Amino acid sequence: MAVTKSNLGSILVDGSGRTLYLFEKDKGSTSSCYGTCATAWPPYTTTGSPQAGGGVQGPLLGTTKRTDGTTEVTYHGHPLYYFAGDSKPGDTNGQKVNEFGAEWFVLSPAGTEVNSDGS
Repeated sequence: MAVTKSNLGSILVDGSGRTLYLFEKDKGSTSSCYGTCATAWPPYTTTGSPQAGGGVQGPLLGTTKRTDGTTEVTYHGHPLYYFAGDSKPGDTNGQKVNEFGAEWFVLSPAGTEVNSDGS
């Protein structure tokens, strides 16, 4: 994981530069995105320990078990997701989308939602 500059400011991305999101419907580190939701918003999973890259605060990194047995990466207690509508690194098309019962936001390096639309 790393931090990169975007039209929304500094945001969290995976090691390939793909934008990561939080889902406001999640309670604590427990994901509430499964089925059709997880198809549109694939969880950011890992098979090992997540690694903090440039700008990422290592102590904020964690994991949570999903009901399918996979391990989802968390940051500042938020399960992390991709957005299927992002086609390349740096895309932020999922920002402030209201789907599956709540809004989705990119994350700041502090692990809080970025509440901007980049305009």
